[in-house]
Amino acid sequence: MLRQVLAVVAVLCSAPVLAQDVATMDAYVTAHEEAGTFMGSVLVARDGDVLLDKGYGAANLSWDIPNTPDTKFRIGSVTKQFTSVAILKLAEQGRLSLDAPIATYLDDTPDSWASITVRQLLTHTSGIPSFTSLDNFRTIKMLPATRETLIAEFRDEPLGFEPGSQFEYSNSGYLLLTAIVEDVSGQPYAEFLRANVLTPLGMSDTDIDDNTSIIARRATGYAPSPDGIVRAEYVNMDIPQGAGALYSTTHDLLKWQQGLFAGQVVSQESLAQYVTPALDNYALDVFVRKNEAGTTYLHNGGIEGFNSWLGYDPDRKLTVAVFANLNGPTVDTIGAALMGLAQGGELTMPIVREEVSLDPAQLAEYEGVYAIAPTFKITVFSEGDALRAQATGQQPFALLAESEDRFFVKVVDAQIRFDRDENGMITGLTLFQNGRELPAPRE
Repeated sequence: MLRQVLAVVAVLCSAPVLAQDVATMDAYVTAHEEAGTFMGSVLVARDGDVLLDKGYGAANLSWDIPNTPDTKFRIGSVTKQFTSVAILKLAEQGRLSLDAPIATYLDDTPDSWASITVRQLLTHTSGIPSFTSLDNFRTIKMLPATRETLIAEFRDEPLGFEPGSQFEYSNSGYLLLTAIVEDVSGQPYAEFLRANVLTPLGMSDTDIDDNTSIIARRATGYAPSPDGIVRAEYVNMDIPQGAGALYSTTHDLLKWQQGLFAGQVVSQESLAQYVTPALDNYALDVFVRKNEAGTTYLHNGGIEGFNSWLGYDPDRKLTVAVFANLNGPTVDTIGAALMGLAQGGELTMPIVREEVSLDPAQLAEYEGVYAIAPTFKITVFSEGDALRAQATGQQPFALLAESEDRFFVKVVDAQIRFDRDENGMITGLTLFQNGRELPAPRE
């Protein structure tokens, strides 16, 4: 027997809406906020005309302080755009060449790096493995570090492939680029960035983050957990450097996009290199996506407690900036949807699911192990009056009922349907996620 409990929010209409409707943009983001998957700040601007500029959710849940357009967020890998442009700036000054071996500018490089060029670091085609994928990174990220100690963590690792032959995202490459900026310029990375980018563009709310400074209006970072939202895990901000250490606001990122593409930071010749893809549609720290709607230069970022998405349409001079202080993929969903809408497409409103409760006695019949693949299974079990599921190698998460046999997950956009045979016995489940339907027979 089902008994309805307090609804999270009403289910929104899923019909497409007309493009360039600011109220629709706001309603779309608000739906994700109300679903509990987004807290942050969003800006959409066309040629300097700001269409949407709003904060959502809390900058600090302990004090119930709201996010605003002036809230500062760690932007993760969107930092790499600034590192890339710093390298282009040095190249324009004749102080380095993108196609020179990195050993030209860095001391004590291993023999395996001999043929790797600066450009290959920029385009993630060097073959140097990302230090964030090392087995001991969970420990590394919490400890004090210098660029030398960080480089030592991966300098002797074997290359993943012949330099220039494949694309594989590597934070290690951008640590090395940080070192090149410092050694070639003779300045700390932060000082070079301030002098050549941030101050000239008036980006007074952007800088390198650290763990000790008191920074006005800086958001607290959070993460989803099986038991709801929690404070994000600690990361020493000495670690990411030019790979992901900046904080900023959506307003400052608008200044960045406008100034960069207006030629106020580097020349048009350098900009042409910046947006010319190498492999996998990846240029000098922007993905280049072209479809019937037009061209978009974009990049996202993620660091403990924060996610970001920044996109630019050069033909329409459209900027979309989405920052979050709650980890999860929703930032990418919002960024892509708002950019598509602003480019003249349609947007389908997300469904915010209504939670109901089941008689706790019913939960036991859902318990069991369900195999999506021989090496990937979902174990369903009851815990008190709640139903939980745990996928192989992952934390358990709560299953919330929306009807008998149908459940949804809050920490990601996923739903589960339990499947029955003609006798009413549960024989398996179907996982609905990322547009896919994955059947899992009960073992």
